Amino acid sequence: MLVRYDRFVVEPRPFPFRAELLAPGVDGAAPDFEPVAATTDLPPGALRRVSRGELDVLLAATPEGIVAIDDRCPHMSAPLSIGELEECVITCPLHEGRFSLCTGEPVQMPTTGGLDPDGRYHPTWSPGGREAKVDPPGKKAEARRLTRVRRLRYYPVRVVDGRIEIALPTVPR
Repeated sequence: MLVRYDRFVVEPRPFPFRAELLAPGVDGAAPDFEPVAATTDLPPGALRRVSRGELDVLLAATPEGIVAIDDRCPHMSAPLSIGELEECVITCPLHEGRFSLCTGEPVQMPTTGGLDPDGRYHPTWSPGGREAKVDPPGKKAEARRLTRVRRLRYYPVRVVDGRIEIALPTVPR
């Protein structure tokens, strides 16, 4: 089934993520796929949460393919499925961090600042048009300064007969 994505038409397909970004517990050599949605349930630009037990996975239909990641911000675990998607970049609804679903990397650090995946510090910031954020000293400020924003972790995706399937962890996470 072909779907229109603004200016072009694409066949729903999995996004090919970097192997080092495979979600913990997923057998990369022999993944065990489980059907989670029909391709018609995930139109271009859509976000959808899929839950299996205590695991919540975000499905996102990007121009580069269907992405499956943990449905939690790699900063403070807010559900990304209620964020906003622009092409391949998702914005967290909690602290406005922006993350590339196509690279797994932060595009914009959260407003709380902290450490990026490589350990570089980024200060707190305020969105345009808002009052400057005051970061009083104390344990909360220290916790924000030491909080590391992680790279996204991916679940393998495949599309079979109009169904989206993802590989889930084979061991408890």
